[in-house]
Amino acid sequence: MRFYQKLLISHGKTCLALILAVLAGCQSSPSLQQHEPSLKPGRTAEPASPPRASSKPRARQAAPEEPHTLWSRIRQGFLLDPALIDNPRIDQQRLAFLNQTRYFEVSGERAQRYLHYVVEQLEARELPQELALLPFVESSYNPMAYSSAHAAGLWQFIPSTGQQFSLRQDWWYDGRRDVVASTQAAMDYLTQLNERFDGDWLLALAAYNCGEGCVGRAIQRNQALNLPTDYWNLQLPRETMNYVPKLLALAQIIDSPTQHGAALPELPDEPYFAEITIEHQLELSKAAELADISTDELLRLNPAFKQRITAPQGTYQMLVPVDRAEQFSAALAALPEDQRVNYQRYQVRSGDTLSQIARRYQVSVGALREVNSINGNLIRVGQTLMLPRLGDSEPAPQSVAAIAATTPQELRYQVQPGDNLWAIARNHGLSVSQIKQHNGLESPALRAGQTLRLPAAASASQNRSMTYTVKSGDSLYSIARQFKVEIQNIRDWNQLGRHIQPGQQLTLFVP
Repeated sequence: MRFYQKLLISHGKTCLALILAVLAGCQSSPSLQQHEPSLKPGRTAEPASPPRASSKPRARQAAPEEPHTLWSRIRQGFLLDPALIDNPRIDQQRLAFLNQTRYFEVSGERAQRYLHYVVEQLEARELPQELALLPFVESSYNPMAYSSAHAAGLWQFIPSTGQQFSLRQDWWYDGRRDVVASTQAAMDYLTQLNERFDGDWLLALAAYNCGEGCVGRAIQRNQALNLPTDYWNLQLPRETMNYVPKLLALAQIIDSPTQHGAALPELPDEPYFAEITIEHQLELSKAAELADISTDELLRLNPAFKQRITAPQGTYQMLVPVDRAEQFSAALAALPEDQRVNYQRYQVRSGDTLSQIARRYQVSVGALREVNSINGNLIRVGQTLMLPRLGDSEPAPQSVAAIAATTPQELRYQVQPGDNLWAIARNHGLSVSQIKQHNGLESPALRAGQTLRLPAAASASQNRSMTYTVKSGDSLYSIARQFKVEIQNIRDWNQLGRHIQPGQQLTLFVP
C-alpha cells in the first residue's frame, strides 16, 4: 500500500485513477475454474475435453438493446454454454444448418404453434432451454414426422418407448403425436436419462438418441481402457456422434444469429394454443367449425387423432388457438350431442362377418367393437351397427346401398365422392388393372355416381385379407408365388414402386 501512496504523491490523481482501474479489472476477471468440469467418481479427466454442461441456470440476461422475443427467452435459459464448446463436429453441423438457406424459415413456421409451450414446460421444470431445440433436430418440429424406425411425433418416440411413458397408441389415437402428452413424456425421459448419467446432459442427449444401454456400454469400454468417459471421447453409432453436435450447433446459431449470418423468424413470447377438455366423441371438422378455424389448422394442433375424430370413450385435451378458446368452449357446450359425430348405420346381412364389414368400410374391427359395445366377433343378421364416418371424409367407399349382387360372378359398385380406383381395388381385393379391364376404362378418372362392375371371384368377400411383414431375402415374386397372387396385385394393393424392404408391411388378399 505504501508503494501506491508514493505513486499518488509523485504522480497525482491521474495515476491513482489508472491504478484503481487496473485493480478493478483484476477483481472482475473471471476465474478459470468456473468452466472446468467437475470430476465424477470413475471418470478420468482429459485436459483437451470441452467443458461439461452445468446442471444449474447461468442466469443469462438478454442484451439491453435486444427486444424480448421467444428466441431471447430461450437464450436466457441456455445451461450448456454452447458458445464455449469448441469442437470440429459442432462446426461441421453448424455449417450444414447455415447452408440450408430456408431452414429456419420453414421449420420456424411449423415451430411457432408448439415452441412456446415447450419453452414454458422446460422453464417450469428448470431444464436447459437447449432442449427446446431438440424437436428441430428430431422432426423439424413436424408432429406428423415418421421415421423408418417407426418413431413418430415432435420428439420421435418409437412405439415401445412411447408405451413406457404412457403414450397411448391405438386405432383412434397416437399419443406420440399429441403435442402436450409427448412433450411431457420427452421431459420425463430426458430427466430420467440426466439422472442416470450423473447430471451430464451431453450423455443424456446421446442416450435419448441411441439408448442408455448404448451409452452405458461405450462408457464401460473406455473405463476398461482407462480412457476419458465424457461424450466427446466415446465411440458411439455414427448418428449419435453427430446428434449432440447438431443440437449444440443449432444452439450456437440461436445464441448469436447475427454473428453467424442467420435470420430467425419473428416469434412472439406468447402462447399459441389453449387446452380444452373433450369428454364426448367429436369430429375434428365439427370442432374446427365451432372454433371458426380451418380443419387443417385444427389438425396441425391435434395430429394425435388418427381418424379425424376423437375416440368413443375417454377424455381428451383438444388444442385450439388461444384467441378462439372461449368461443370454442361456449359453442361446444351448446352443441347437441347428436351433432357431435356423424355415423352411418349398417344392417347386418346374411354372410356378413365383423372383419368383412370393417374392411369394407375402412375401419378396424376394434373400432367397430368399441363403437357398438361388441365383445368378441359375434353379430346377428338384422342387427344395426353404427359405423364411424372418419372425420370430414365422404361416406366410406361401400355404403349400404352401394353394392348389389348381380350374378355369382360379378358385383356392382356405385362410385362415391372422393373415391379413386386404388382405394376401390384395395377394398375388394382387386388390382387397378383388373377393374379397368373389366369396365373397359382407359383413364383412371372416376365420377361420383358412376357404376363399376367388379369381378366377384377375386373380391374381398371371397378372399381373406392379411398383413405380411417383408423378411430379408423376400421379393415381390417370391411373396406372390407363396400366396398365389399376382405381383401387380400386390403393387396395386399397397401402392408400391419396384422395391420392398425388410420390415415393410404389405396388405394381401389371398384365396
